[in-house]
Amino acid sequence: MGIRYIEEKKIFKMDTERTTYLIGLSPEGYVGHIYYGKRLMGSGSNYLLRMQEPPYTPSVNMREKAPFLDTFPTEYPTGGIGDYRESCLDVRCESGSIGSELLFRSFRIFKGKEKLEGLPASFGGEDDVETLEIVCEDSILQLRVILSYSVFADCDMITRSARIENAGSQHLKLEKVYSACLDMDNKDFDMLTLPGSWARERCIQRGRIRCGKQMVSSIRGESSHQEHPFIALATPETTQEAGEVYAMNFVYSGNFIAQAELSQFGSVRMLMGIHSDYFCWNLGPGEVFWAPEAVLTYSADGLGRMTRNFHDFYREHIIRSPYKYGKRPVLINNWEATYFDFNSEKLLEIAKEAGKAGIEMLVMDDGWFGKRNCDDNSLGDWTVNEEKITSGLPDLVKKVNELGLKFGIWFEPEMISPDSDLYRAHPDWAIQIKGRRPSQIRAQYVLDLSRPEVVDYAYRCVADILRSAPIAYVKWDMNRQLCDIGSGCLKEDAQGELMHRYMLGVYEMQERLVNEFPDLLLENCSGGGARFDPGMLYYSPQIWCSDDVDAVERLRIQEGTALVYPLASMGAHIGDCPNHVVGRNTPFATRGNVALAGTFGYELDITKIAREEREQIPGQVEMYHKYRELIQRGDYYRLASWSMEKPYDCWEVAAKDKSHALVTFVQVLAQPNMHSRVIYLRGLEEEAEYRLEGTEEVYSGEELMKCGYLVPSCKGDFISFLYHFVRN
Repeated sequence: MGIRYIEEKKIFKMDTERTTYLIGLSPEGYVGHIYYGKRLMGSGSNYLLRMQEPPYTPSVNMREKAPFLDTFPTEYPTGGIGDYRESCLDVRCESGSIGSELLFRSFRIFKGKEKLEGLPASFGGEDDVETLEIVCEDSILQLRVILSYSVFADCDMITRSARIENAGSQHLKLEKVYSACLDMDNKDFDMLTLPGSWARERCIQRGRIRCGKQMVSSIRGESSHQEHPFIALATPETTQEAGEVYAMNFVYSGNFIAQAELSQFGSVRMLMGIHSDYFCWNLGPGEVFWAPEAVLTYSADGLGRMTRNFHDFYREHIIRSPYKYGKRPVLINNWEATYFDFNSEKLLEIAKEAGKAGIEMLVMDDGWFGKRNCDDNSLGDWTVNEEKITSGLPDLVKKVNELGLKFGIWFEPEMISPDSDLYRAHPDWAIQIKGRRPSQIRAQYVLDLSRPEVVDYAYRCVADILRSAPIAYVKWDMNRQLCDIGSGCLKEDAQGELMHRYMLGVYEMQERLVNEFPDLLLENCSGGGARFDPGMLYYSPQIWCSDDVDAVERLRIQEGTALVYPLASMGAHIGDCPNHVVGRNTPFATRGNVALAGTFGYELDITKIAREEREQIPGQVEMYHKYRELIQRGDYYRLASWSMEKPYDCWEVAAKDKSHALVTFVQVLAQPNMHSRVIYLRGLEEEAEYRLEGTEEVYSGEELMKCGYLVPSCKGDFISFLYHFVRN
């Protein structure tokens, strides 16, 4: 396994445990895609580059160069020279024209993987990953493009990125820089994406691709509630267990595009990168632009294998936090309990009751700073409101700690309120177009994090609070999207750099935060789940999945999220009923069972809920700790899907050593004349026997996987069951 260059064939071969990726060179030096799929034992061949077919390569048939480029399966296509499909790179030179042509110059193969400057990216040691760098050059522009491929063999993952270097004397403008392209023949592919909206993020959508371009994208300055930086192409028969899947995910938290294009010749071009809208980067002589990383995987064993590839990869090679596998405290957040109406006494009352129930951390949400009694002021004024926190923050934290709980706090460091001391002092620190009044969302503007002094101020506000008291957890929120894209700091010809520089500023702050406070549990959030992406996972081991904690709505949200991301990365809490977003009532036990497929916590006023609900909390906390390690490390299997029009939902987490498995079954809607349902487990040892915990029932692994387990019928909506099978 690993990476080889076969000189006589001019082929690069990259192998993982189950897959092979082949790249070939034309006689002229065009870098082409040959194959990505099941592992090849041989070295492969370049006939899929179709260089022997009309119109042939330019060295044979220069008169038809453009038609050749328009059909060649290019690894990194460029615009303006004859390939009329979507390009990865558009470069405007000093004369004003757009056009670049990249030809192979050299390569290197090395153990390990280098960092991407200023960006989150996967990591691994020399035993985990091997990297291929292909150096291409446009000799006219004196532009070098380094295509980077890192192979994580055990996870069946290949990451891709590009580095653009201006080695000439011209001042160039990069008007588009994508990170990855995959050209291949169409297999009647379906396209899978994860669209949504606030409170219903990442719902699985699947449909056949058509001629032309189909894409998902965001130009909102964040990966967004509405779309998601993920795309998969699956053969029509693909299920959880069978069929081919090609998938890409983007390690980036800002504007993106993920696109599939079916050409006139039946080929498919799959691309991913920073969205070219509102993007233009000045690349002066000697300067370098680093494109973010795209993560690619191929599965010949259905969506389930794709999912487990992603889960393993993100756990081992994106998430850095000591909480990746460590014990995370069960928390209670006061937001839905009090909103802005709280003080020290109310928080201590919640903490006291929470501690009695076994909850381990109190999180103080929005409203503790400035004059913040509603959402129209004080963002940017990160000083404690001592009318609410009457004895000061250090004393409050001390008193919560004395009750046996850790303390956490909410911030929204990227924002500024028009009604704030900060805005009155620095109105130019808000992102805005000169001469226009900027638009508000939630009565707030966005700080211009392309400015180093603004980044320093925002970071210092957070860090000063964390230095003042033993705070164990931060919820980092971002409650609005970007618009009025203008900076008072950037030059007129550099305004197209703002949105990417903004993300670099966010990443810089979070990198500084986790370095200065290495034991801090950081949870990212953006109005719920609008920035749930691999870029954020690099800094925080968990991300708030959605502001909707309704157990039934969460089934769909968490299914879509878990298609790509590990369960332990999904911020999931038990909320009050009627639910504050949809008004639905669900059993307290079901709310707990659904939240167990995530980080697990509470979003309610424990002092006001019914006694029978409060009495269930100690058992739920004990249940979380019992299954925590399994959920953090285990293999996830989707057994049934309510979102796919079944009346019930079911998933399983199996230990990697096949020693035990936890199955969660939720009967969403009862049906008349309904019989028992059979669910087919996965990930067990066929020859072993498994005992259903709490009963005397014993089954073989083979029975559970091939014959299935019979879930008894019951009356009632929103009823759930946990089944824990333990190997004898």
